[in-house]
Amino acid sequence: MTESSLSSKMRYTIVGLLSASIAINLIDRQVLSVLSRDLIKSMGWTAQQYSYVTSAFQVGMMLGQVPMGVFLDRVGARIGLAAILVAWSVVGGAHALAGSLAGFMALRVLMGVAQCGNYTAGIKALAGLFPAASRSSAGGLFNAGAQLGGLLALPVVAFIFSRMGFTMAFVLPAVVGLLWLVPWLAIFPKTLPATTVAAGVPPSKITLGQLIGNNKVLALFLVRVFSGPITTFYWAWLPLYLRTERDMSLAMVGMIGWLPNLFGMTGNIVGGLLTDRLVKMTGSVDRGRKLAFTGAFSLGALSMAMPFVANDYLALTLMGLALFGNQWVAATYIGTVGDIVPQELAGRVNGIAGFGDSSSVLVAQLVIGVLVTRYSFTPVFVGAGVFPLLALISVLFVMGKIERATFK
Repeated sequence: MTESSLSSKMRYTIVGLLSASIAINLIDRQVLSVLSRDLIKSMGWTAQQYSYVTSAFQVGMMLGQVPMGVFLDRVGARIGLAAILVAWSVVGGAHALAGSLAGFMALRVLMGVAQCGNYTAGIKALAGLFPAASRSSAGGLFNAGAQLGGLLALPVVAFIFSRMGFTMAFVLPAVVGLLWLVPWLAIFPKTLPATTVAAGVPPSKITLGQLIGNNKVLALFLVRVFSGPITTFYWAWLPLYLRTERDMSLAMVGMIGWLPNLFGMTGNIVGGLLTDRLVKMTGSVDRGRKLAFTGAFSLGALSMAMPFVANDYLALTLMGLALFGNQWVAATYIGTVGDIVPQELAGRVNGIAGFGDSSSVLVAQLVIGVLVTRYSFTPVFVGAGVFPLLALISVLFVMGKIERATFK
């Protein structure tokens, strides 16, 4: 089966599988954060020590981004994503055997290395399967799986833990996730069509140095630097924030703590549709995408207002709107990668951008641990509102026109 033989229904079936893969990714990743308070108590950790564990994951993500991008560009999304999912499932289940801070940190590094290629594989696949006019919608559906995974992780992991304990809370999601391999290997095409960049240079001849030196790739890098820490903050710290500063029980967190992720999932889908609509209305990929980025980053800035709201439900709504904006950014970003480079380069380009994301998240996780331990979550939320504005500046003043990048 080749790309040219794929019907629209089959393409969106592949999008569904990509979305499912990243949902599985987030469920396996979120087990630790859902159990954070109980782990902190049983292991005798402080909030800062917990930040070392979450930061170890970001070290793995940072170290793995570019190598995974190169790996995916060489073997393709079909085999590459299958190998990546098997790797992180094995590591995720192995968390049940960790008995110390060092053990959890080592496993989180390996988890980060394995999981970081999932997003890149999805972007690479979509760049080859969809034209610019519908790529953000497809990208939004794909990335909605992340919020679906975050939404499901809280009630599912809380239920497994309450019935079966720590061991099965780590092992069961990892084992079930492996079932995804069957339809993926059966459906995804073995080859995608070859393309070239605007300057006529074969993608295989373009070096990492040339990609890093391109202003459009730099802007994609900066978008990930300023947007990545926000989503990761909500994924890694929201359960702990709700249980400590909002004084919610684990049962209450399981019942309503998923609401911001529901907003985020909606932001992927609705945001992707809005971006494609703006591209069609303006008749310009450049203007349409930039209008979408502006609206999305503006919503993301709402995080800074959240700590000053006393009502829990209103606070969750504000967090949800901020995540809606941040995931709208993700859908628009996915479409933009395919505008700037062909799918043969998408792995490396997103690996470069992902390195910026993971590096920024790593620093942010360490800073969050210090701020939460010494002060509160308030300065963290204020910072989460400033970052989207910096990302918008990067799009408007660094990227230039959104079009295919050229290389000498």
